[in-house]
Amino acid sequence: MSGQAYDALLVLSFGGPEQRDDVIPFLENVLRGRNVPRERMLEVAEHYYHFGGKSPINDQNRELIAALKDELERNGLRLPVYWGNRNWHPFLADTLREMQADGVKRALAFATSVFSSYSGCRQYLEDIDRGRSEVGAGAPEIHKLRTFYNHPLFIEAMADRLRAALNQIPSGREARLLFTAHSVPVAMSQSSEYLSQLNESCRLVAESAGRADWQLVFQSRSGPPGQPWLEPDIGDVLRAMASGESVVVVPIGFISDHMEVLYDLDTEARDIAAERGIHLVRAATAGVHPKFIAMIRELISERMGLCAARAIGVFGPHHDACDPACCPAPARRPSSTTSDSSPRAIAQR
Repeated sequence: MSGQAYDALLVLSFGGPEQRDDVIPFLENVLRGRNVPRERMLEVAEHYYHFGGKSPINDQNRELIAALKDELERNGLRLPVYWGNRNWHPFLADTLREMQADGVKRALAFATSVFSSYSGCRQYLEDIDRGRSEVGAGAPEIHKLRTFYNHPLFIEAMADRLRAALNQIPSGREARLLFTAHSVPVAMSQSSEYLSQLNESCRLVAESAGRADWQLVFQSRSGPPGQPWLEPDIGDVLRAMASGESVVVVPIGFISDHMEVLYDLDTEARDIAAERGIHLVRAATAGVHPKFIAMIRELISERMGLCAARAIGVFGPHHDACDPACCPAPARRPSSTTSDSSPRAIAQR
């Protein structure tokens, strides 16, 4: 089996503030060039202040990178692992400069996003192109690893997380099963495979855990009320449930317990459940589950021609290279609250 030679792995992520003083500069960075009222930005800042001003995503990425280094070393893949962010230190362009100085010529990139969409895939490709342009001549060549929503090891990892959550439901009680993901404008979902991939992942995970009944719901919606976004919202679903019911919430759309999980689910959704008298159990994200880490190593190996690409379900393995027309950027309007690039939608990481 043929494959290309690569000399490094780059972990691509969103970034987040490390301390209280970072919050406003971070949000200004995220929202630069967008017409967002400052009071709205300050509203989002309060979500970070609720947790001491520190986003959990950075420590989670450090843990992911440490686990990846061990996994690669154990399996004979001697690739240095670098880390670059879209919106906060370490910035991607700075990481690419470091890679260039270290002699890296061609690297694979793992983006911390599961499903195809503009912000989850295309924008990372744009980030890479922009970062390489900033570095200039001699910038490392970067190839993004494929989407993995139906990789068997991702499904197994999430099924393990679901089973662990179901075990927290008292014996003899039935629990509703809700999978949750980031809402996006309907128009954006229609120009990507976001919904079809989500539904396939939910089905595969539920069936692997012995459940045929489940519902896909959404969270972190933003934008003006008149613009259609993917529904139903998890808060609305919880409010419609009867007191005394139990529910297991699986954040299938996120790979780690970052701010959108801790605030939108563990704070807001849990408060709604408590008010309604609903017993809510939130499943863990993939995080550093051993099967998830093994999946990333397998994605690297397949791209290097060391193993065959794997997928389960009704779709095959996703393509390595994205079509230039897929997951297009959202049309920008006078207010940035018209796309999933609005502050609530993208800043809570």
